[in-house]
Amino acid sequence: MQDLKTLKQIKTFIQHRINDCIENPISLEEALEIIKFSLENVIKYKGTQGKRSLITSQQLINLLHEVIKSSLISNNINRKLIRPLIGQSNGEMTLAGYLKFKKQDVCVIPNNLTPEEEKIDFFGLFNSGTFDLYGELFTEHILSINIRSQLSSLAANIDTMFERTYAEPLNLHRRVPKMVLGEFYLISVRELDKNEIAKKNVVYKPFTNSTAKHLEKYIKGFSALNLRRNQRDDDFKYERVALIIADFSRNPIKIYNSTLQLFEDNLLPKNSTASIENLIFDGFIQNLMEIYERRFGKGIFS
Repeated sequence: MQDLKTLKQIKTFIQHRINDCIENPISLEEALEIIKFSLENVIKYKGTQGKRSLITSQQLINLLHEVIKSSLISNNINRKLIRPLIGQSNGEMTLAGYLKFKKQDVCVIPNNLTPEEEKIDFFGLFNSGTFDLYGELFTEHILSINIRSQLSSLAANIDTMFERTYAEPLNLHRRVPKMVLGEFYLISVRELDKNEIAKKNVVYKPFTNSTAKHLEKYIKGFSALNLRRNQRDDDFKYERVALIIADFSRNPIKIYNSTLQLFEDNLLPKNSTASIENLIFDGFIQNLMEIYERRFGKGIFS
C-alpha cells in the first residue's frame, strides 16, 4: 500500500475495499492492517484533525462490520439474509427490546419467518401506541452481532463502556430471552501519542504497568459478559464475545490469540488470573451458530 496524501484519498481507498467485499471477503488481519495504514497516513497528512475526521466518518468501524459479514458467509450463511447487505453500511435493523429500540450493527434474519408488526404493550421507554415493525417472534430468531472499537487510551471511559455493554443484551434478552447475541470489541494495546499526533508524527506510547491493569480489567469484564448458555442464564450476558487485542505499533500488526502470548509480552500483571481463551476471534461465528442451531434448529440461515 502506497502512502496516500489527502484525507479524501484515504477515505476513498477504504470505501473501495468495503465495496469490494461483495466479491472479495475481507479477513480480520487485512482489515486491521488497513486501519493502521489509514490512521498513520491521515496523521502524517493532517494530524489531530485528520485522525478525528477519519474516525468520526465510521469507515474504520465499517471495515470491521465487513469482517463479520465475511466470516458469516465463510460459515455457510446465505449472504441474502445478512443486514446490512455485504459492502453496505445502510440498512441496519433497529430492534425493540424491553426498555428501548436499539440499532444493531450486523444481523442475520431467519428464512422461515415473516416480520409481523406488533403494538408494544409494556412500559419501558416506549411511547403509548409504539409499534415494533418485526414482532417478537421474528426478532427472537434474529442473530445479532454488535461491533465496537477502542483505539485510544484503554483507560478512557472504561466504566461507561461496560455499563453500556452490560445493558444492551439485558434490554433485548428481557423481551426475547432466546435471542442469540454476539459482541465484537477491538482494543489497541499501544496508544498513539496525542501530543505527537498534533505535530503530524506517528508515535506509539510505551506499554506501562498501569496499562496492563486496564487491559486486565477489559479481559475480566468481557469474560463476565461472555458465554450465556441458554435463555435461563443471565440476561446481561452475550452468547459469545470476541475481544480483539492488537498491537498496532508492530509491522505486521500482532493479534493476541492466547493468554500466554500476553504474558510473554508483559501485557498483564505478573500474577493475573485473566484469560482470553474464551474470547478470541477464532471460532466466534461457529460458536454463535452452534448455540443458534441448538435453540432454533438447522437450515434457518441457508
